Amino acid sequence: MSGDGLGRSHWFDDDAGPVVRPYAMTRGRTSHAAQHRLDLIAVVVAESHADEPEADHTLSPEHVDIVGLCRHTPQSVAELAAGLDLPIGVVRVLIGDLVDEELVHVTRPVPPAELVDESILRDVISGLRAL
Repeated sequence: MSGDGLGRSHWFDDDAGPVVRPYAMTRGRTSHAAQHRLDLIAVVVAESHADEPEADHTLSPEHVDIVGLCRHTPQSVAELAAGLDLPIGVVRVLIGDLVDEELVHVTRPVPPAELVDESILRDVISGLRAL
């Protein structure tokens, strides 16, 4: 710990440096209304009008980073968390903020239970050929 008398609190670790806690990035929020739709494979897509999110001074640097990562290639929630090195819960709250601001939208992949079975499609094709 630092004992240099510069006014550093005993919570500052010289080896680790200053640490911003995840709840500080979300302003203390641990969930968002849209969070129930944000599973790990939900895909986040930047809106076309979100060209310069850094110009919006109400957004945090993490918000800007999310829009930037999704600008050219849609990203899953898991990819964003890994790319930003942030916990999933924090990323979900931040994405929810961006959805509210209409800077991104979230699409969900088709659940496996709703995908068409390939064998059924082959049977249909075989049946059509038999006609």
